[in-house]
Amino acid sequence: MPSHPFDEDAVANDVLRARLAAIVESSFDAIISKDLDGTVRTWNGAAERLFGYMAEEMMEQSILTIIPPHLHDEEWRLLDRVGRGERIEPFETVRQRKDGSYVPVSLTVSPIRNGVGKIVGASVAARDITSNKEKERRIRLLLREVNHRVRNQYAIILAMIRQSGSEASNAATFQKRLEERIWALSASHDLIASADWKGVDLGGLVETQMAPFHPGDTCELAGPSLALAPIAIENLGMAVHELALNSLHNGVLKERTGAISVQWTLAERGPIRGFSITWEERLAPGSKSPSFPQAGFGAVVLRRSVAQALSATVDIVCGDGMLRWRLAGPADRFLEPTAIEPRPTDGA
Repeated sequence: MPSHPFDEDAVANDVLRARLAAIVESSFDAIISKDLDGTVRTWNGAAERLFGYMAEEMMEQSILTIIPPHLHDEEWRLLDRVGRGERIEPFETVRQRKDGSYVPVSLTVSPIRNGVGKIVGASVAARDITSNKEKERRIRLLLREVNHRVRNQYAIILAMIRQSGSEASNAATFQKRLEERIWALSASHDLIASADWKGVDLGGLVETQMAPFHPGDTCELAGPSLALAPIAIENLGMAVHELALNSLHNGVLKERTGAISVQWTLAERGPIRGFSITWEERLAPGSKSPSFPQAGFGAVVLRRSVAQALSATVDIVCGDGMLRWRLAGPADRFLEPTAIEPRPTDGA
């Protein structure tokens, strides 16, 4: 019987091509091959998922289909460089999906050669870098926020130094007051950072600022769970510290009688939603009435600076064994947007 020739090299090449095709098809990256005139020759499953076009829609079509019009010149320059044999470093650009949306991608471009080594096309591996771009955006946002907060911290500390010096009777008192206030500012900043700048619960902020004063059972907190915006964390943290410090020298925390109540609410205020927080001290009958600071850093914070920073108003009542400090303003100045529940629609 006649023998049939068996070409081992041909079989090996077929196996190799099959393996390469399987690798391309199973890749998580979109892998596309095209001629030097931009005609698409191959289009793997990942390209279908990334760009929204099925392979049969793109075969024999121009690669410009997925390239935004303002980047067409970029593509022609790229193909020209590939045809001349230039090395193309991986780079980032933008492509357009079938639904018209843009997607940021990282491209790796390699030349395709024929059997005699002539460059006849290009192979492109495209990776979706949307998540990377979002991370970069968030990092830039956080860096800007940190830079703003640092400058603000410097301004606050300088004010602390000036005002604490004016109210202190000696160097030791000045140092102690300044250290306490810087600690309070730092504690609020730590809460902001630990929450990834996304908002800190108001109850947790009050407890953190009250902790160094060991309020025991004299302090009662009441209010809904609310996530504060960073500017409110910083300012309300200072306010609670100064209120507790004043109480330690002139109120319930000094006498260890009576009670402190800290309450906060969200309420409708005409066309906007309002927020208010109230600090109230009541001493036991027969005790000396608590007093409120008239000068110094605490007075500036509680009477003016916090209200200005939060577009709010301050109401202070003091007498007959009672002291009340109330701050009220628009909720969107105090709370993270997600902490403000939307009003129901008319059809709700």
